Amino acid sequence: MEPVTRRNMLRAGGALGALGALSVAAPAHAQSMWTWSAKGSVAGTGAGADPRWVWDSEADPLVASLIERGDVPMVNQLLRTWTKNGQPLPAGLPADLRDFMERARQLPAWADQRKLALAVDFNEKRGLYLGVLYGLASGMMSTVIPKEARAVYYSQGGADMKDRISKTAKLGYDIGSVNAYLPTGEMIVTAVKTRLVHAAVRHLLPQSPYWADVADEDIPISQRDMMVTWHSLPTTVMRKLTDWEVPIPDDESAAFLHSWQVGAHLLGIRDEYIPASWSEANSQAEQVLDPILAATPEGVKLADILLKLGTPIDAGLLSKPILGAFTRFMLGDQIAGWLKIPREPVWDPLLRAAWGPFIAVREGLLPFPLAPKAYWLFDEFLRKAALLFLSEARPISIEIPVTNRP
Repeated sequence: MEPVTRRNMLRAGGALGALGALSVAAPAHAQSMWTWSAKGSVAGTGAGADPRWVWDSEADPLVASLIERGDVPMVNQLLRTWTKNGQPLPAGLPADLRDFMERARQLPAWADQRKLALAVDFNEKRGLYLGVLYGLASGMMSTVIPKEARAVYYSQGGADMKDRISKTAKLGYDIGSVNAYLPTGEMIVTAVKTRLVHAAVRHLLPQSPYWADVADEDIPISQRDMMVTWHSLPTTVMRKLTDWEVPIPDDESAAFLHSWQVGAHLLGIRDEYIPASWSEANSQAEQVLDPILAATPEGVKLADILLKLGTPIDAGLLSKPILGAFTRFMLGDQIAGWLKIPREPVWDPLLRAAWGPFIAVREGLLPFPLAPKAYWLFDEFLRKAALLFLSEARPISIEIPVTNRP
């Protein structure tokens, strides 16, 4: 009997019938049926298609063509010089790629510059929390998102995790910078380049026999997968800040969400899947993120690699025991157990006892006139130091891959 796959079902009948059949045939622990309504999206409407069967209809065929034509090395070389949002695209790019990128780099019509400016204020005050959460909650959570863990492990990025993480960290850094979406910023550039990388992985990874042996899909990084990853970032961050009782004004909370809504659009996520509010984000995450977290052999290996990234500076704040303790503190005992993170007799109780008072003191000082800027300068130093360490002091260049993991 042939396995139940998207390809076999589409071959057997119409797309809608295939989607319904798969939902019934999938095992109980697999992804749930898509019931989230597009009425709760930034678009306010949509076709209602399960994003599990939607990818990137613009970028995917384009990048597949670039790879097959042998244009990628030339394109990567040219795009190394494109680093700022307001910078013209380099001369010499293939015409079809140039046309796509000119469209892809435009902010959506619903982008609100006032909210994006207010998001800067939010980032200035809470930069330290964001850095810790992006790295040790969102970053480590990615290793227990089965599809993401397998896609990362078997794609080219899995062969050099320090380089792979530096590129992911750059996205988190760029979206939190003071000029993220301004002409002098880099978030638009980073998002568009990442969109091209995702399209390349969709083309290349199905050719990997290692990935094909373990994957329960024919094409990776669907729109649903991208929303799962998105929720591991802003939704998870806001959940933790709420758990920690960090007092955040409603307008700043909405502004932080808006910066990530715009980021989702630029990454190629359809507007009908991007939540319009935190309540809608939590509702969607409860369906697509929370139930699918699980351990995989690939995720355990990736987690171990990530925790070892700090071992060259064991005397400092990036030692494996501290990173492991923070992961347990952020994600809980179950996920720490899945990732085989040992308990730390000193750091585990210290974090539980000290983190709340640390936040209380830090928040208590915020009303003082110089505190937000002082926090920002200190947090910015830490973020840049982390990027410098991960990139080994080399420029971080997000480039289109042409192979899978060797």
